Amino acid sequence: MTLTGVAAGHHGPLAAQARDRRHLRLWLGIVILALFALVLVGGATRLTESGLSITEWKPIHGVIPPLSQADWEQEFDLYKRIPQYSQLNSGMDLDGFKTIFWWEWAHRLLARSIGLIFAVPLLVFWLRGKIEPKLKAPLLGILALGGFQGFIGWWMVSSGLVNRTEVSQYRLATHLIIACLIYAACVWIFRALKVDKRRDRPPTRYSVHVAALITLLAFVQIYLGALVAGLDAGLSYNTWPLMDGAIIPGDLFLREPAWINLFENPKTVQFLHRCGAYLLLIVTFGHMIAANILAPGSTHARGATHLALGVLAQAAIGITTLLLAVPVGWGVLHQAGALVVLAASVMHWRGYLGSLSLPGAVPAKG
Repeated sequence: MTLTGVAAGHHGPLAAQARDRRHLRLWLGIVILALFALVLVGGATRLTESGLSITEWKPIHGVIPPLSQADWEQEFDLYKRIPQYSQLNSGMDLDGFKTIFWWEWAHRLLARSIGLIFAVPLLVFWLRGKIEPKLKAPLLGILALGGFQGFIGWWMVSSGLVNRTEVSQYRLATHLIIACLIYAACVWIFRALKVDKRRDRPPTRYSVHVAALITLLAFVQIYLGALVAGLDAGLSYNTWPLMDGAIIPGDLFLREPAWINLFENPKTVQFLHRCGAYLLLIVTFGHMIAANILAPGSTHARGATHLALGVLAQAAIGITTLLLAVPVGWGVLHQAGALVVLAASVMHWRGYLGSLSLPGAVPAKG
């Protein structure tokens, strides 16, 4: 149901509630942009191999970076104790360490800042009675998930401090997926609070299910992409459309047990990521064609078209990134494209359900 008017006698309360929703959307929009930036900085941190430069978890004190030469030397000495330094960066000087330190520090500072950007306005809106009952549990859930994500981030970093020179790909993928869940949940509520001036009927009764499937496939692709990053799988087999000289390369299940290849064999993981991209393209373009044939000119058809073109652009960025052997700039751009596709898929899916109705509103006919 969409708000097109207000019932008699309810103009004041409804107008106030609509205004509150606009304020909530503005706040969530800022949160979404901050989360977008956070994930990109996290991607750059991974691509520059900076994620293990800070070897201690100091949620409060860690906000302050080293301020003196002695502080920098102390931080560098801590880094020298982990395997990444001794096995990969033994020739690194203090200036080189500062470069990787600032990436990780910026990532952690931005994460802490987002906690404040979300929690403080939420408290203010809550105390002023600006949050409707139906939104309280979802917003608290996002806040709780954000707090849990801080623990997951350290759990991920700690996996690379003792016996490894990099973090576990399993923990990296978990960290990224939780970030994307928080991001998608904010986008979902942001879209739900938007007033639909026009409400078109879905092209088919299955359209909403296909939109949900597209969102699920986007999440799977992001998960596979995290495994690719964690295994440095994008640095090998840098050809397309062939991989290792074939459409379907050999030795995909070389390790035992066979299922372990899906998570720990770089060749298999990269191949799965490619196949996931092909599947996402097929589903989104099929959805677009169906929507434009069955409901030409509708908001749903336009949304399906924009989504399909976004997936196509992301595929092109991914191929370019692969062919160039994952330079940092292209790697970050590819991650940005994934977030844009995810947000577009969530918005499109939520659009089929319409905006949240206001009590006493006159529903639009459509």
